[in-house]
Amino acid sequence: MPILIAILVAIGGAIFWWARSNPRDALSVADDAITTARNAPRKIAFRRQTKAHPVEGIDDPALAVLAIGQAFLRLDGLPAREDQAKLRDMSRILWRWSDAEAEEAVSLAGWLVDQCGSASAAMSRLARRLFKIDGDQSWPELDRLLQAVASGEMSVTQQEAVGELRVALHMKAGDP
Repeated sequence: MPILIAILVAIGGAIFWWARSNPRDALSVADDAITTARNAPRKIAFRRQTKAHPVEGIDDPALAVLAIGQAFLRLDGLPAREDQAKLRDMSRILWRWSDAEAEEAVSLAGWLVDQCGSASAAMSRLARRLFKIDGDQSWPELDRLLQAVASGEMSVTQQEAVGELRVALHMKAGDP
């Protein structure tokens, strides 16, 4: 315990001396961090409702599709960095987001999946929410995203999840 306290005091001292020698930089860094934290949820159209699951606060179909993609990647375990990069790149392509917007949206999508408890629970909850806010209009984007992150080869679990998504979005058998 004393070692932990000593480490924390050393880190605090280093931050104090850096802030004291660079007051403008320290204020700028603190202001940027506060502004980013305050505006991030607003920027991607996420709002938290009282006594409601965070997924119910999603109003943007793009965020719901991205969160489904995140859950899709996690069905067979935690995704690799390459998979996360594919998800981020596809979000930039599909919705023409900047790097910063795509990074924030991917991290928010990961948080939403974590709030659901498991990837399969997240898939079903997010699919219901997507249908509620957008019907089946987002299916082309969702299908393109899932095909891109799966790189053409889907596991059995992922194939079953796509079937469940089609059911949740009330897709007919002949629909693409």
